[in-house]
Amino acid sequence: MRSFGVDIGGSGIKGAPVDLERGALAEERLKLFTPHPAAPPAVVDTVCRVVEHFGQPGPVGITFPGVVVDGHTLTAANVAAGWVGLDAVDHFEQALGRPVALLNDADAAGMAEMAYGAGRDRDGVVITLTFGTGIGSALFVDGTLVPNTELGHLELDGKDAEKRASAAARDRHDLSWSKWARRVDAYLAHVEMLFSPHLVIIGGGVSRKPEKFLPLLKRRRAEIVPARLQNDAGIVGAAMAAAKLG
Repeated sequence: MRSFGVDIGGSGIKGAPVDLERGALAEERLKLFTPHPAAPPAVVDTVCRVVEHFGQPGPVGITFPGVVVDGHTLTAANVAAGWVGLDAVDHFEQALGRPVALLNDADAAGMAEMAYGAGRDRDGVVITLTFGTGIGSALFVDGTLVPNTELGHLELDGKDAEKRASAAARDRHDLSWSKWARRVDAYLAHVEMLFSPHLVIIGGGVSRKPEKFLPLLKRRRAEIVPARLQNDAGIVGAAMAAAKLG
């Protein structure tokens, strides 16, 4: 069974058809730059271009880098403020002319990892953390998602954690992998203290290079592993949500 997913990120909007039997992209993904400013009309237009490129009919799953409740986007840390309080599902459905499932980007990535990746068949508390423009989070308890946790906004050294320890922060401050790993360690210690996870899955773009930072992290009670679906997890999770629309 094929379904379609689009992953909206702070730097890029990428999408592809997904083979849900394998939990893998069915075709090479298309990635376009996220408009700046990332206002709703410009982002919706870019999503339409990604979807139309493949010509696949049916519902579309779309991830958003912020809190999503009942189809409304309630926060917009890494996109334009015009998203706050917006009935985003209605905007996407009007533009695409088809049903849309909208969900938090890290929740989508976590769902994919739980179904097909590093979290498969794992019980207890599992947290997926996506390190990219910000830090996204997906919290699962015995396989059940607690949506919209937004743990990237926990305080770390007097700032939002994602301002200190995201992949974008590493690039912005020109940090070596070892210096960045120390910041990630401090963040993981805080997350572990609050949630006592059994497993932490590190996703986002950095999951393509786990050898660069995982060996530098301190040993913890929680098992720390890279995402198996790497940066495609959001697309796969979005496609999973779209499939539920029928």
